[in-house]
Amino acid sequence: MNPAFPAETSSGDVAAALAEAPVSVDVTYTTPALHNNPMEPHATIALWSGDGDLVLYDSNQHPAGVAATVGELFGLPPERVHVVTEHVGGGFGSKGTARPNAVLAAMAAKVTGRPVKLALPRQALFSMVGHRTPTIQRVRLGATAEGVLTATDHEALSQSSRLFEFAEQTAVSTRHMYAAPNRRTTHRLARLDMPTPRWMRAPGEAPGMVALECAMDELAHACGIDPIELRVRNEPSADPDSGKPFTSRHYVECLRRGAERFGWRGRDPRPRQRREGDWWIGTGVAGATYPTMAQPSTARVRDHGSHFEVAIAAADIGTGARTILTQIAADELGVPVSRVRIRIGDSTLPRASVAGGSSGSASWGWAVTGACREMRENGGTEAVFDSSEIVSAQEKEGKHAFGAHFAEVRVDAVTGEVRVSRLFGMYACGRILNPRTARSQFLGGMVMGMGMALHEEGVLDPAMGEWINHDLAEYHIPAHADVESIEAEWLDEEDPSVNPMGSKGIGEIGIVGSPAAILNAVWHATGVRVRDLPARLDKILPGL
Repeated sequence: MNPAFPAETSSGDVAAALAEAPVSVDVTYTTPALHNNPMEPHATIALWSGDGDLVLYDSNQHPAGVAATVGELFGLPPERVHVVTEHVGGGFGSKGTARPNAVLAAMAAKVTGRPVKLALPRQALFSMVGHRTPTIQRVRLGATAEGVLTATDHEALSQSSRLFEFAEQTAVSTRHMYAAPNRRTTHRLARLDMPTPRWMRAPGEAPGMVALECAMDELAHACGIDPIELRVRNEPSADPDSGKPFTSRHYVECLRRGAERFGWRGRDPRPRQRREGDWWIGTGVAGATYPTMAQPSTARVRDHGSHFEVAIAAADIGTGARTILTQIAADELGVPVSRVRIRIGDSTLPRASVAGGSSGSASWGWAVTGACREMRENGGTEAVFDSSEIVSAQEKEGKHAFGAHFAEVRVDAVTGEVRVSRLFGMYACGRILNPRTARSQFLGGMVMGMGMALHEEGVLDPAMGEWINHDLAEYHIPAHADVESIEAEWLDEEDPSVNPMGSKGIGEIGIVGSPAAILNAVWHATGVRVRDLPARLDKILPGL
């Protein structure tokens, strides 16, 4: 299993607590394989210099990591592999490490003695660069008649290949969300003769919270309690897994403020109560959480008189990293942003962590802050700051971002078509460094959550182990016409304990929980529970 988390955790006597619980649910949710499909495909230009060094112009999320991996394959030290990643047209995790295009382009350039450009066609992205693993998740919840949890049990089965073990932390979020004296989570892997799954936006948390938050909705109905009130009644005073206090946790405030903003008050808890013409209308809610992480990085700042040059081998995959790092540097140096020049996307620059895990701004910003502070306090024309020691020594427990998603859907009583009328997210993610780029990240995650709930599904040929709907004609993702009203807001939360900026990651929490809110709204509209994603009309129609 992934060494970053234990495969199983348990506390108390879960079996006995479930058997004795006055109210319980025992449900299984399945999620299909999902595919990243960034706008820009995986592409590389490779050339070998006269002295045997390798240069790669490559679309990836970690230039230093790609340089190290490709260098090892060709017997070169990382400093002899120069990876340039100036601009990246999306990745969602699929470009987090070196992919076949980089290796094949380098091989071809070596053989031909000429620069080689290789871009994977869209169909190749379904099999060659990883995918989100399918999951089978059984969630059992026990509670008192008043809706206070006495037991939680979350079992997750996911897929890996025989070539390389990759495990998602599917049930890990369940360890941190709600208080219960008896808790258990388990992860199991099925090793198959298939391509290896890899990272896709909020790997583990996105599918895991579908099962947990839909099961919580089912428990609320079984208890006859409003879904928001059920969550509030099970708010922990400390992290249920570690017992350590959260550095900041405003989940209940997200639920309360979000409900007010969304218009939750007066909602009839019974399903299938509101109809306008052919449309059944319902609303749903779900919680969201994502760990707040920082990884070691190094930044360099130079004073050129007219401007400051800040250099770090980060990658901007469309998240606004250039903008954020410029703001952070200008703020710490005490100069206008017009006097800051940012250099990123190059493996020859000071080493930076991967653009992933919602840790980019926290990791790179920490290094940039340190370098700029050193220059401001000590003077000189150059300052370098390596955050490795301070990040490694930082307490990891109790650091999470939180949020609440709200959805209103319409379901056609004749065809079973589902339309998302409104989608709203309220977040507590520390200090928001740039409202414009933050809103873009939140909305992007929520749209991907909509795709996860209603559209996306990798269909497998069981004989050949290949994805048969391997293009955007047959693998459906949300388009402009699918998004009617979508909004995001956030609390004014500052948490100086997580990093010098007081910020938390925002790139992935938008997708965590948003599919569950939509599925819960589908049930509220129709009375039909869809437990195998996506919620296609053929799964809904029989219940109508």
